Amino acid sequence: MLHLTIRKFCALSVAAVVWAAPDIAPLGKYTAAERRHWAFQPRADVAPPVLTDAAAKAWIRTPVDAFVLAGLRKAELTPAPEADRATLIRRVTYNLHGLPPTPEEIAAFVEDKDPKAYEKLVDRLLESPRYGEQWARHWLDVVRFAESDGYEYDTHRPDAYRFRDYVIASLNADKPYDVFLKEQLAGDEMDPKNDTLLVASGFNRLGPLRKNAGNQDVASSRTEVLTEMANIVGASMLGMTMGCARCHDHKFDPIRQSDYYRLQGYFAQTHASDVIIATAEEQAKYKATMEPLESEMRKLRFAMRRASEEDKGKILTRLEEIDGQIPPPLTAMYAVKNEPKEMTPIHMLERGDYRNKGAKVGMRPPGVLLPEEAAELPLETEKPRTRLAEWITDPQNPLTARVMVNRIWGYHFGRNLVTTPNDFGRMGTRPSHPELLDWLANAYVKNGWRMKPLHRMMLLSSAYRQASRSPNEKLFAEKDPDNKWYWKANRRRLAAEEIRDTMLAVSGRLNPKAGGPSVMLKIDEELIKDLKRPQYWVTTRDRGEHDRRTIYMIYKRNLILPFMQVFDSPDTLLSCARRDQSTHAPQALELLNGTVSNDLAGALAKRLQGTAREKVDYAWRLATGRLPNERERALSMKYIDDPDPVALTEFALSLFNSNAFLYVN
Repeated sequence: MLHLTIRKFCALSVAAVVWAAPDIAPLGKYTAAERRHWAFQPRADVAPPVLTDAAAKAWIRTPVDAFVLAGLRKAELTPAPEADRATLIRRVTYNLHGLPPTPEEIAAFVEDKDPKAYEKLVDRLLESPRYGEQWARHWLDVVRFAESDGYEYDTHRPDAYRFRDYVIASLNADKPYDVFLKEQLAGDEMDPKNDTLLVASGFNRLGPLRKNAGNQDVASSRTEVLTEMANIVGASMLGMTMGCARCHDHKFDPIRQSDYYRLQGYFAQTHASDVIIATAEEQAKYKATMEPLESEMRKLRFAMRRASEEDKGKILTRLEEIDGQIPPPLTAMYAVKNEPKEMTPIHMLERGDYRNKGAKVGMRPPGVLLPEEAAELPLETEKPRTRLAEWITDPQNPLTARVMVNRIWGYHFGRNLVTTPNDFGRMGTRPSHPELLDWLANAYVKNGWRMKPLHRMMLLSSAYRQASRSPNEKLFAEKDPDNKWYWKANRRRLAAEEIRDTMLAVSGRLNPKAGGPSVMLKIDEELIKDLKRPQYWVTTRDRGEHDRRTIYMIYKRNLILPFMQVFDSPDTLLSCARRDQSTHAPQALELLNGTVSNDLAGALAKRLQGTAREKVDYAWRLATGRLPNERERALSMKYIDDPDPVALTEFALSLFNSNAFLYVN
């Protein structure tokens, strides 16, 4: 039976309130079978397998390799040869930066005779600010970051970009993951005067938010806000589908409905807080505009209670007119704060309906991960989210470190050890290499929860350096079609951001500016007109800003940039555990006919100089990291020989459509 003893939590539990009223939910019991699930067990204290033969000694570079090679041998498979240097630098540069290496960087690495050349390359890439920009995108996917509310009005969040910049800066500084999580869950409780921590606490407000002028039911809205806060903690940090227990006990995992609402209890005091940093003049102007609008809206909402159906329609129309007159919010930090006097009593809700309140609950982590005697804490407890953060980041927590190292592994190797990164429950998959997962998680915690040493260990391994083709391709593909045992590198297609950023880079147009307000690109007017409030889309005037990395583009829930949408960019309504990779005709049509690709193909064409062959070779080196083969060169030369002035642009466009450009081996 699992007894997860977490000293701080249990010490608090001794003095916890034990509800005596009949309307208080019981704590519940958990069977030995429920506690036995692999993900709820303490991490095993494992050591890398000992392989002493000459072949193993030659292949094992880091402890990761010992685990992988042992698995390969058990499955009667052998590793692929090492990838050539040009392939390897392209792979690792995309992996850490989301951008291609330059032809000069490739040539220097290929010619470098230093035995530690690859090690130096990895270190250089990890120290670059481009690293944070690439890996922030992964975390922002998981926490469903966006800069608008979603739903009908999709109100713009002009200051949400500060959270994006916080994530990038934290990753570049190699901030320990336990600190990273604590700051996001409870930054405002840690230090309410620290701007960085206030911005980090905006994590609790990242979910979609309904703002309907005609449906101002506070209880309904509050329930949805608490639901978003609880669900994302389960998915992003614990790898648990907590949200499935909102309406009833979880159908598959030992998560009681009472567990779900006790998790919500940690947020009962939490309310939105926009920490205004606008000037006094800007605040006075905003107040003068808003006061009459707010006064009229209050009167209209009061009148709505007694209005006839016909009058309600007129009131709704007027409310929408007023909503369209509301000016953009004042410059602020998008944060949260505790309001004990406005604490929301937490009840279990029948079928998740806020109108069907059941028994009251306090706050407590999921019971299956606690000792049987662990009590709940009262909602009035000071710094409640700090209590939750301390439990989540306790080194003894069996989930947190496993979940994160599994994510990191998947981004590097193209396949997670647990292929359901947001679900470590019974309906998720079991780890393909459970000992490796626990060893990595233990190493992660032991090294102070720092991510860069973990990257380094994975990237320097022989397992990572394999070619994406094996001499035994046909046989091994039949035995292990999903490459579960990592007998070769997984070839992958570039993500939406990587495709756009690469086109900018190879065309010479990439603007390296980092941070600041997000950029709004010029898009089809018809798309903007479809928005409920089109005035929120104001194209950024500085044309140079349009060439910044895609992570600095606006991420709006109801208007995903068309180029991004066609290449599987997530919708940001839910946590995205991993990007889908589809292949369909609209992608080719977008690359052939889209404004972005045609504009940047023209810029690449202008960059090409010299003889026809020199233009072809340089274009291929820029776009694909290698020279063309004879057939590719012959086909390319046909474009160059064409006297049509647009032929060179069409040649550049053809490169953007090639598999050599779109895929990383």
